[in-house]
Amino acid sequence: MEKWIGASGVCINRNAQILMVLQGKPEEKKVWSVPSGGLEKNETIEECCIREIFEETGYEAEIVKRLFVKEGVSYGFEVEVHYFEVKVVGGNAKIQDPDQLIYDIAWKSADEIKDLELSFPEDRNLLIELINKKMVF
Repeated sequence: MEKWIGASGVCINRNAQILMVLQGKPEEKKVWSVPSGGLEKNETIEECCIREIFEETGYEAEIVKRLFVKEGVSYGFEVEVHYFEVKVVGGNAKIQDPDQLIYDIAWKSADEIKDLELSFPEDRNLLIELINKKMVF
């Protein structure tokens, strides 16, 4: 089985909302996800995370910390996805995805995430938990 390696950026703003994108192939139903994508040749996993956020959302970001690595099988591929907490340091919301798979960019609250159709439903509780942790000062 072919292995896909990628990165996801989890960005939570001061309003306790996560940066998310609505994505899918033209013929597919569109679903929500944190910005993410595949590792390119000669790129570190951290560089992949930052590049994907910029391509999918127009925001410039920097990594705050590594969160975890998710491994398993998804859509028929063995996957290894590195999740990072990131913060926006510049840019503006703008879809500029070279793959043309992004249809919307939005900041979503924990309550909204409960009802969203996600690309990776197994991430739902994790995303809500990360928002709730950020709300504790």
